[in-house]
Amino acid sequence: MTELRNVAADLARFKRRVIVIGLVVLVAFGLLCARLFFLQVVRHEDLAEQAESNRTAVVPVVPNRGLILDRNGIVLASNYSAYTLEITPSKVASLEDTIDSLGEVVEISQRDRRRFKRLREDSRSFDSIPIRTRLSDEEVARFAAQRYRFPGVEIKARLFRNYPNGELASHVLGYIGRINQREKAGMEDWSEEDQANYKGTDYIGKLGVEQSYEKTLHGHTGVEQMETSAGGRAVRRLASHPATPGNTVQLSLDIKLQKLIEDMFGERRGALVAIDPNSGEILAFVSKPTFDPNLFVEGIDSESWQALNESIDKPLLNRALRGTYPPGSTYKPFMALAALQLNKRSPSLVVNDPGFYTFGGHTFRSHEGGLGGVDMHRAIQMSSNTYFYSLAVDMGVDTIHDFMKPLGFGQITGIDVQGEVRGLLPSTTWKREAYKRPEMKKWFPGETVSLGIGQGYNNFTMLQLAVAEATLANGGTKYRPHVVKAIKDTVTGEVTELVQPPGENLGFQPKHVDLVRNALVAVNKGGTGTRVFAGAPYSSAGKTGTAQAVAWGQNTKYNAKALEEHQRDHSLFAAFAPAEAPKIAIAIIVENAGFGAAAAAPIVRRVFDYWLADQYPNEQDLAAVQAGKAVAPMGKPRVASEMPWPIVSGASTAP
Repeated sequence: MTELRNVAADLARFKRRVIVIGLVVLVAFGLLCARLFFLQVVRHEDLAEQAESNRTAVVPVVPNRGLILDRNGIVLASNYSAYTLEITPSKVASLEDTIDSLGEVVEISQRDRRRFKRLREDSRSFDSIPIRTRLSDEEVARFAAQRYRFPGVEIKARLFRNYPNGELASHVLGYIGRINQREKAGMEDWSEEDQANYKGTDYIGKLGVEQSYEKTLHGHTGVEQMETSAGGRAVRRLASHPATPGNTVQLSLDIKLQKLIEDMFGERRGALVAIDPNSGEILAFVSKPTFDPNLFVEGIDSESWQALNESIDKPLLNRALRGTYPPGSTYKPFMALAALQLNKRSPSLVVNDPGFYTFGGHTFRSHEGGLGGVDMHRAIQMSSNTYFYSLAVDMGVDTIHDFMKPLGFGQITGIDVQGEVRGLLPSTTWKREAYKRPEMKKWFPGETVSLGIGQGYNNFTMLQLAVAEATLANGGTKYRPHVVKAIKDTVTGEVTELVQPPGENLGFQPKHVDLVRNALVAVNKGGTGTRVFAGAPYSSAGKTGTAQAVAWGQNTKYNAKALEEHQRDHSLFAAFAPAEAPKIAIAIIVENAGFGAAAAAPIVRRVFDYWLADQYPNEQDLAAVQAGKAVAPMGKPRVASEMPWPIVSGASTAP
C-alpha cells in the first residue's frame, strides 16, 4: 500500500528548519563579529602588548661590580668573566643522574658536588645553581654539542669577584656570595627602585666593605629587549639600556703596611688597628688568622666551611672589630688622665709600691719586690699596679665609667664597617641590669680594684683602644674611625672625598694631656718599651700591657709554661708617634703571647719604622718578630719604597 505524503506539511517543516538554522548561523556569526570587535577594538592595546611580550623578552643586565682600591691605588677587589654550568632543579627529573651524566661531558669534582649541595640548601628549586664554574672553551663546546640531552641545564656567562691578594686584609674587604633566602626576605622591605635594581643579581656583599658599601659597589642594572622564537630562544636584540658599573671605592688602608703587619703576626692570633690621629682614617686593620675570600665567591663547599667555622683559632672572627679583651696596663694612662681631669689625685703625690696592694682582706699583686715610692709619671713609666689599684678605689666604678665612656671605651665607635660590638665598660647600673640573682646585682668595692689596671669586667675591642689612643695623641679630639676614603664615579670619573663628622673635643686640659704623654714617652725611653725602641730615628710614646686570658687568681704565681697555650696571658701595646706631632696611633693584641714588650711592642716598632722612616725589616728580623723573640732591629733594614712587594696590583689607577 503506497503511503501518501503531505507535501505541504513537509515543506513547512523544511522552511522552519531553514529559518532556525539561518537564525543560529546568524547569531553565531553575530557573536563571532562581536568577539572579533571586542578583541580587535576594545582590547586591542592590551592584547597587542601581550603579543609583543610573547614575541619579546626583557632580560636584566647585571652591572660590573665596582673596584676596591687601597689609598695608593692598588687593586684589592676586581672582577673577571667566566662561563658557568648551571642547573635549575625544578626542571630536572633526577639531579643525581643529571650530575653523573654531566660528569661524562665536563669534569665535576667532589668539591663541586659539595658546593652545589650547600648552595641548593640556600636556594629555591627554580633558582639556577652553578655546578661548575670557570669552564674552558673546550668544555663549553663539548656541552653545547650535547645540550639536547640535558633539559634544565645551561651555560651562562657570569662576572665573578676576584680578590687578587688572597687572604690579605680579608676581614676588612669581606666577600660576596650568593643571595640566600634570609637576604631575599630582607629585600622585600627595600624600596621598589632598589628591588628592581637587583633583578637578575645573584650575589651580594656579605662582610666588610663589600657589605657596608654594597649599593655603591653594585651599580645600576640595565635591560635588553630580545625578540624570541616560539621555543623561547633569543633571535635578535630589539633595544638595549646598558648597565651602569658600580663605583670604585678607595680605602684609607695602606695595603703594604697591612701586609707587613700580617706577615709579622705569622701564625699567631690577634688584632691590630693603626689610625691617623688627626683624621680618624684607618691605616691598617688586622685580624689574625685570616681566610681566603675567594673561597666564598663561587659558593664555599661544606668541607671548607666546616674547617673555617670549627677551627679553634676562629679565622672568621674579625678580632679587631668583634673581639673583646681586657686592655691590661694600656688602660693606666687613661686612668691617670681621669685622675688629673677630675682632681682625684695630684701628679706629685707619691704612693708606696711594696709589690702588692691589700684591700678588704684580699691581696692584689704588683711588681715582685715592689717599686718603692712612685708619683704619677713614674707609675705610668714603670707600670705600677699598686698605684692604679689605689687610684681605682679612690675614684669608684661609676666615676671611672663616666670618664671613659666619652673616650669610646665600651661604646660603638661608628666605624663604616658593619658588625661592630660594644664590649663592656662596667658600672653599678650595668651590673644591676645584667644579673638576675639579687645577691649578684650589687657592686662590691673589691671589684673596683682590678679596673684600675684594665682587668676585672673591662672588655674592649682593639678598635676602641686605638680610637682612645688617637684621642690622647692629638690632645683630646675624638674622630670617628673610617676605612673608606673616597668614591670614584665610574661614569663621570669624579672623585668624591667622603665627608666625615667633625672631631669631638673632649675638653681635656693641655697640661694634663702633656703630663700623661710625657710619661708615655718615658715608657719607650726608660721604661718597659726601652729595649724595643732603642735607636729609633723618631720619638714615640707607648704603654705595654699584659692581660689575663683566664682568671687564675691574684695570689697564684703566673707560670706560662704550666698553662695550655690558649690560657696564657695576652700581649698588648698602645702607642703613637712621633711623640711631638703624632701621625699614627696603634693598638695591638697578640693573643696568649705573654708580656706586651715581648710580642706586641716589636710589631709596633716595625710599623713605625715603615710609616715614619720608610724602613722594612730584613728577613732575619722579620723571622725573629714572628717568633716573638725580637726586641730591636737586627741587621740593616731594607728601604720600604724600594721593596719588590709581592702584591698583585691589578690593572687600575688610583682615583
